[in-house]
Amino acid sequence: MRKSRLGRRTAALGSAGALVTATLIAGALAAPAASAAPSTGQGHGKGRHAKGWDREAWGTAVAAARAARAGVDWQDCPADWNLPKPIQCGYVTVPLDYAKPFGRQIEIAVDRIGNTGTKAERQGALIYNPGGPGGSGLRFPARVTGKSKVWAKTAEAYDFVGFDPRGVGKSTPISCVDPQEFVKAPKMDPVPDSEADKRAQRKLAREYAEGCYERSGWMLPHMTTPNTARDLDVVRAALGEKKLNYLGVSYGTYLGAVYGTLFPDHVRRMVVDSVVNPSRDKIWYQANLDQDVAFEKRWKDWQDWVAEHDAAFHLGDTRAEVQEQWLKLRATAEKEPLGGVVGPAELISFFQSAPYYDSAWVPVATIFSKYVAGDTQALVDAAAPDPSDTAGNASAENGNAVYTAVECADAKWPTNWRKWDRDNTRLHRDHPFMTWANAWMNLPCATWPVKQHTPVNVKTGKGLPPVLIVQSERDAATPYAGAVELHKRFEGSRLITERDAGSHGVTGIVNPCINDRVDTYLLTGKVDAKDVTCAPHATPKP
Repeated sequence: MRKSRLGRRTAALGSAGALVTATLIAGALAAPAASAAPSTGQGHGKGRHAKGWDREAWGTAVAAARAARAGVDWQDCPADWNLPKPIQCGYVTVPLDYAKPFGRQIEIAVDRIGNTGTKAERQGALIYNPGGPGGSGLRFPARVTGKSKVWAKTAEAYDFVGFDPRGVGKSTPISCVDPQEFVKAPKMDPVPDSEADKRAQRKLAREYAEGCYERSGWMLPHMTTPNTARDLDVVRAALGEKKLNYLGVSYGTYLGAVYGTLFPDHVRRMVVDSVVNPSRDKIWYQANLDQDVAFEKRWKDWQDWVAEHDAAFHLGDTRAEVQEQWLKLRATAEKEPLGGVVGPAELISFFQSAPYYDSAWVPVATIFSKYVAGDTQALVDAAAPDPSDTAGNASAENGNAVYTAVECADAKWPTNWRKWDRDNTRLHRDHPFMTWANAWMNLPCATWPVKQHTPVNVKTGKGLPPVLIVQSERDAATPYAGAVELHKRFEGSRLITERDAGSHGVTGIVNPCINDRVDTYLLTGKVDAKDVTCAPHATPKP
């Protein structure tokens, strides 16, 4: 789940990226409560430590106590992190393997900006994960330096803290392929025309999995959501926070759900926005299939909006006419890639931002309109990779590597190609926009070279406070059913639904019905007596 960061990524596999789906113990000096011990089937080692604890729970307690003593050596951020002052940066050391807390260590990059209110108003640190897996949270404090009005009240009370999860960016990054090779275009059309096309894509997926092992094999067994949740608890401890205040978006909601399950009595406030379905049956194969259906629905929503504004875009005054323009563009790019580099894969990677985010509706429609009017270059500039942007390309490759590593390790994936072929062929008939692109992006998990675990059984544990869940009804990356499922599993939680809306990442959009309730919860801990349905935020205008 990336860009907010579930969203746009270019897949290495010769097809467009699609994601997916589509996101700290001073108190650890004393051992965590028994509720901190992961439930059975969490993965990583079956040995038990003293007092019946699971070894990873013991290892987390050891690492958190160590981090609480060490704290964070805050410094001015390195210039190449591109973070404005007065944001400060630092590192927290965590075990690679929590079953071996005195073994090999890795670094987690963190940054912060202090609360804007008085010392008396300060309520601690608010830690953020934007999604992915593979998204960087280091831009979160920039919401304060950028004077975001949506977050102004919360910023008065909280330090805003971001971090790069294990494997990401500045935090001991992993890699699966040379970044410049990763972004090369054009890639294969993700929609196969023949069995030969499918064989070629399967070969690319298998080679990608092998590349991950060759370049980052030492980290792959430990690239799981439960381990990232444990890292989060160690970061909490390093910050001197007795309990966690957390905001997770997209995949960050699943990270929050796993944290809340493993460490329920370490949570103070938790907001989860645009929710990954935490059911073990969904993580992660079925979640991606569900996403394909939701993307098609939201793609049609965008086409309806474009048709309503035909006077501005001249792409047709019905959904069918807009779709016809899309199919014509796609066929043209398949026959001869635009500018030699933009084929169907690159088009999907660019156009998928419209179903993801309402903020992309106008820019994507404008560039599409320019193309139909004869300006091909605008679309090439928007959709083609930039070989000269080596830093951006490295970030994109790293994000895709982490996405793949975490989803492949979190759960057991089908290994029988016939199942993949049957499921995606069936889905593609009625949901063609994203289905095959998403399939090829995830197919490395069918031949993943390290152990795949059983997902956490997300549930309420002793001490878990009310969790605030925020979700739009027509979200493409994380379908609405995921929010309902987490609401059922976290007793005492409250669900805010934005009806007739579908942007991904709701808490960052101006909608007072939502914004005011998020502020109230984070500032007071209070939630409504019952679930709330809010009217949609303002529709974009050309």
